[in-house]
Amino acid sequence: MLAVLDSGWLAQGKVVAEFEECFAAATGSCYAVATSSGTTALQVALLAHGIGPGDEVITTPFSFVATANVILAVGARPVFADIEPDTFNLSPLAVAQAITPRTRAILPVHLFGHPADLPALLALADQHGLAVIQDACQSHGAAIAERPLGEFGTACYSFYPTKNITSGEGGMVTTDDAALADRARLIRDHGMRERYLHEVLGFNFRMTDLHAALGLAQLRRLDQFTQQRIANADRLSRDLAGVADITLPVIRPGYRHVFHQYTIRVAEERDAFVSRMRDQGVRCGVYYPRTIPQQPVYRTLGYQDACPNAEAAAREVVSLPVHPGLSADDLDAITAAVRRCR
Repeated sequence: MLAVLDSGWLAQGKVVAEFEECFAAATGSCYAVATSSGTTALQVALLAHGIGPGDEVITTPFSFVATANVILAVGARPVFADIEPDTFNLSPLAVAQAITPRTRAILPVHLFGHPADLPALLALADQHGLAVIQDACQSHGAAIAERPLGEFGTACYSFYPTKNITSGEGGMVTTDDAALADRARLIRDHGMRERYLHEVLGFNFRMTDLHAALGLAQLRRLDQFTQQRIANADRLSRDLAGVADITLPVIRPGYRHVFHQYTIRVAEERDAFVSRMRDQGVRCGVYYPRTIPQQPVYRTLGYQDACPNAEAAAREVVSLPVHPGLSADDLDAITAAVRRCR
């Protein structure tokens, strides 16, 4: 960070380029394009794929609202398909039923750090000539059959402070497509390849060298952070096995779950459980208490409840602390509190 300040070059420069190169290597991609946030990474990816007015993009109703908002932002229409009740990820069967002649892309989210069923989704996309744009904002380091997510095509990451690694704020688009990476670079920098020559409609979605310097330092510790999250999750699952009325996280065989969140289901009185846990000194998170179609802004656009698995998850999910900073005593306190509160 001090070296960046001493250099006098604070805007997108050599440190951003180094972060892009290192992140591409870490995620199994040929190219990485840094942006100002995970949200702008998704928007850039959609625009680089040519998604726009009149198009439909199938995505999950159970995610942070930005996943769908970026589809609206490029002039397209989000189409919500239901989720798998165990992984909380987009159901390939529901996606297949939602495809229409206007569908241009599938936008799965690797929710809570567990990869979506990319093999099935990519097969659907190939069958119907669709793009797949991964929202990998919660899944740095995740993999399927030991293949990092970047090997499966376009993916978008966030470096918001709550993510598995952070740059303070920032995002990244990864791809193996040189032409798509080139378009993404143009879009994130006012459509410029040459200064003051604007080839396409673009935006100020750049990352600063200050943010990239922090991101580089965090990236060097990604494996360490990931292993600790997985170890913490393993211990929670072992110690919470058999507790009544809760369902523990699942891991699909061959998938690497990186536990951005350790999310359980509480079948009854979820909000009362969260309140009791906080009284015990354990802060839980509810991600997310309503589906995207249930958000007021989407109600005004005419969206209704149509995804029962997602709606049930929104009523039942609770995320317990799992971050790398937890000690053995902290984990014992969490499991003891869960047992008392059930």
